[in-house]
Amino acid sequence: MTDTDTHHPIFDLSADIARTLGHAHRLVLLNHIAEGEKAVERLTELTGLGVANTSQHLQHLKRAGLVQTRRDGKRMLYRLASGPIEMVLAALRSVAEHNNAQLRDLIEGGTASSSDRLEKISREELLRRMREDSIVLLDVRPVDEFAAGRLPGAINIPVEELEPRLAELPRDKLVVAYCGGARCVLSADALAILHAHGWVARRLEHGFPDWLDAGLGVEDGHHSCA
Repeated sequence: MTDTDTHHPIFDLSADIARTLGHAHRLVLLNHIAEGEKAVERLTELTGLGVANTSQHLQHLKRAGLVQTRRDGKRMLYRLASGPIEMVLAALRSVAEHNNAQLRDLIEGGTASSSDRLEKISREELLRRMREDSIVLLDVRPVDEFAAGRLPGAINIPVEELEPRLAELPRDKLVVAYCGGARCVLSADALAILHAHGWVARRLEHGFPDWLDAGLGVEDGHHSCA
């Protein structure tokens, strides 16, 4: 590649589009719009974002030429602009899925990458944050495992149900996902989904068995026990 190539205007334009796409909320909005034309109000319901926040992100997408609008009475409807936008979204998902598969391989192989370490939260830090009421605990194990015993106050959304049920999770707290142990990949899968949709999330280091081994309180059925 020559110096002239590196200063070609297409690269500046590509960088501008990449900056616009570099926000999880905008990617979520584009994926919903790709399913069909939608009003701001409907996009707000689907994403859990406020109306003002949704409108702001939509304006960024419109300025970048990624969406188009038309007015239907008092409603403003958004649709994808012309061009290979769906191909770009699919390519981004493909890269994310590839990287997530690599993360799963690292976990299963017992090797912790630096990014993996940053995504973990220790039992001690979790206890502190539970006292501060600054987190929401997300148990991504199957329903029967959750019913048999879970961390106090945890909510259960099995990982395969997580994406369509994201609206059940608050956005103003750190989401801490956990599953069946240090080698369990369900919590890693949950983090990939949460991060892709704009949630701030981490996963409990060593998972539920380590909590039990430490003799900490759990909930069982409708009862709590130490």
